[in-house]
Amino acid sequence: MLELISKKSKERQIGYEIIPTNPEGNYDFLKQKIKNEQITDIVICGGDGTVSAVGASLMGFPVNIGIIPMGSGNGLALAAKIPKQPSKALEIIFNGKASFIDGFYINKEFSCMLCGMGFDAQVAHEFAKQKKRGLQTYIKVAAVNFFKTNPYPFSIKLKNKSLSIDAFFISIANGNQFGNNFTIAPKASLNDGLLDVVIVKKMNKFLLPLSVLNQVSGINGIQNIHEYASKKNIVYFQTDALTIHNHQSAPLHIDGDPKKTDEHFVIKIASKALKLIQP
Repeated sequence: MLELISKKSKERQIGYEIIPTNPEGNYDFLKQKIKNEQITDIVICGGDGTVSAVGASLMGFPVNIGIIPMGSGNGLALAAKIPKQPSKALEIIFNGKASFIDGFYINKEFSCMLCGMGFDAQVAHEFAKQKKRGLQTYIKVAAVNFFKTNPYPFSIKLKNKSLSIDAFFISIANGNQFGNNFTIAPKASLNDGLLDVVIVKKMNKFLLPLSVLNQVSGINGIQNIHEYASKKNIVYFQTDALTIHNHQSAPLHIDGDPKKTDEHFVIKIASKALKLIQP
């Protein structure tokens, strides 16, 4: 990667500097550096968690953000049609156009792409413990946890609607990607000012894979939450804000990274949060 960046940047006579990521995920120092050195672009070599950490520090700041996907899922890059091949991703950084995308907050933590509670978050927690990363490891961890998982009770409140529901998991998505081209929210857009909420309800566990398959394939259309039908196995709707009461402390992930859970979540869109370089 370093050789590729060096070669391509020199060919175009573009100055650059490599800065390592930090485990604390604090990138507030970038603002002063950008001002002092008149930097125009910050390129993140990483996954959704790193993009969110850097993006949280640079929200509203006049700088373009590029991505060279190097994470486990790369949901934001895939949703933005940024290829996984580093050389092709670099070409987009050099030739693409920067345009605004949304993000969102879950309590006070910023997310560029996706957060979830329940089964998928438990998988994220277990996946983070594995020595070997990658899609195969993720599938293996998911399969093991599938047989152990049970639904969790949640209460969800919107502007003019409240419902109590038992669910295997809840996903709140800014884009259509769960990661690795797994489209949990097929109708989602990165810049529509809305969050896509997917609730996979309590059901016979053997129906769960088929129900999720119908969701990712786009068979389940967006529902009007005010006409909520309790017979549906998956609830799929859009909103700009919601609150979730997590009665049994279902585990939480944000952008695929395991996070400490809470009993109460306030979730709201952050419109035009970042200026992302896209094809």
